[in-house]
Amino acid sequence: MKIINSVPALRAQISAWRQNGERIAFVPTMGNLHNGHLTLVDVAKSRADRVIVSIFVNPMQFGKNEDLDSYPRTLEADCAGLTAHHADAVFTPTPELMYPRGLDVQTYVEVPLLGDLHCGASRAGHFRGVSTIVCKLFNLVQPDIACFGQKDYQQLAIIRQMVTDLSLPIEIIGVPTERAADGLALSSRNGYLNAGQRAIAPTLYQLLQQLRAEILAGNHDYRSLEQQTKQQLSAAGFTPDYIDISDQTELTLATDAEQKKVILAAAWLGNTRLIDNLEV
Repeated sequence: MKIINSVPALRAQISAWRQNGERIAFVPTMGNLHNGHLTLVDVAKSRADRVIVSIFVNPMQFGKNEDLDSYPRTLEADCAGLTAHHADAVFTPTPELMYPRGLDVQTYVEVPLLGDLHCGASRAGHFRGVSTIVCKLFNLVQPDIACFGQKDYQQLAIIRQMVTDLSLPIEIIGVPTERAADGLALSSRNGYLNAGQRAIAPTLYQLLQQLRAEILAGNHDYRSLEQQTKQQLSAAGFTPDYIDISDQTELTLATDAEQKKVILAAAWLGNTRLIDNLEV
């Protein structure tokens, strides 16, 4: 596996693959890789001749007082995992390379409406940072396909919309959420949980399953169900951010029993913000 840390080297490698007629898959990450990330690599490998992964802790998507400085950086272990899963290259840019003029004057990409809901409402500017860096990486790598985890359901929807709106010739593949044996969605931030919090954390997914069962049983009083689940989360030791029963495409709050729905959730457990979702 090649480790690439400059734009000229990246473009030379992409050009060489293209000249060979090879299909390129891309997996953008912030590193601190777990089995969820490595599953994305496996899916990418099954769909393309070459797989390139980026590792970049993107400062633009972190708000004030968020965990940019403390976000785990484990490049050596990440590269070992990527090598074991047969990635062909990893691109490891610095903030100075990606944002040479600084964040304050960087051109940005923003997806309206979708980016303003749910996590966008409580993390101002977060999805602007996500869509900007993903668009920039897409322009650098120019992949045929890109793989993203469905754990970040809203992020996936925003990237799909961005690709459509900007006419980017990239197939976006959503990959099902990888979970621990007790149901907790795998996340790099799970490492922030202490032992007691880690024991409580699977309750979030368990309550989403209960909520889905209520909906499937015919309870369509969605706002009351959301409030009830928030109360249950609070009783379990969480500080809920939101529990939203939403339309799967628009991500607006569901009101119609016939809509295809997804339950989107975010909650704090101590200082750790967990997100999860469950389609209905």
